[in-house]
Amino acid sequence: MLLQVPQVLSAEQVAHCRDRLRNAGWADGRITAGHQSAMTKDNAQLPENDPVARELGGLILDALARNTTFFSAALPQRIYPPLFNRYSGGQSFGFHVDNAIRYDRSRGGVDPVRTDLSATLFLSAPEEYDGGELIIEDTYGVQRVKLQAGDLVLYPGTSLHKVTPVTRGERVASFFWIQSLLREDAQRRLMFELDVSIRHLTQDVPEHPALVQLTGIYHNLLRRWAEP
Repeated sequence: MLLQVPQVLSAEQVAHCRDRLRNAGWADGRITAGHQSAMTKDNAQLPENDPVARELGGLILDALARNTTFFSAALPQRIYPPLFNRYSGGQSFGFHVDNAIRYDRSRGGVDPVRTDLSATLFLSAPEEYDGGELIIEDTYGVQRVKLQAGDLVLYPGTSLHKVTPVTRGERVASFFWIQSLLREDAQRRLMFELDVSIRHLTQDVPEHPALVQLTGIYHNLLRRWAEP
């Protein structure tokens, strides 16, 4: 399932992130790339332990915790701390698949995070740069994604994807991975569609007798499939 989640960050939050990132300690983006990805990756990235990356990552995690659409679609068990990248001057990232496991060392240990879902949160407005589209190949064909600043795209970590060359301006974004309570994309899609239907019915016909039954089905499916 590929899902666009609008306005994860407000315009004020985006402006704050851009201001803090403007003079941050950018490094070669290959610092977090695997062997195969490093051969096609050309961008700048904030080191994971950079104070600005930690500050803004916390801001993003707080925003995600309040976003019901993100929570419903991802059913997050663990979120890898958000990272930040920047593309300019023709930089790009060729086709690749994200590593299946990332190791979160931010808590002083080595905690594995299974990358069931990948996420990109756009921090640059689309009119600020040319190119820089996120190209995602999934079972429904090729998807081209270039969103408004503050919007997020969520897609399976198994997807082949790339970022096209940025030929004008600067593309700044945050990216991270989610280990979901549900390993399988088809299960997450079904649960998301069921949850959206329940919410619509609750809003339109709050006294409908089927609501209790549908909510019970949702939780029983989650109980059967979840991997806590």
